[in-house]
Amino acid sequence: MINKLKGLFLEEEGQGMTEYAIVLGVIAVGAIGVLVAFGDQLSVIIGDVTSKITGGFGS
Repeated sequence: MINKLKGLFLEEEGQGMTEYAIVLGVIAVGAIGVLVAFGDQLSVIIGDVTSKITGGFGS
């Protein structure tokens, strides 16, 4: 029984997948932080681009 418990802590299977999940989580948190910090500015930029694109097709 004790050997089984030790094996749970010493096994390295799935370690790579866990590391990828952690990196993905850090990237997601960073992206959300950027969107929160620059959300208003990005909205203005996207609105300007959209108005220029739609205005260009109507002319």
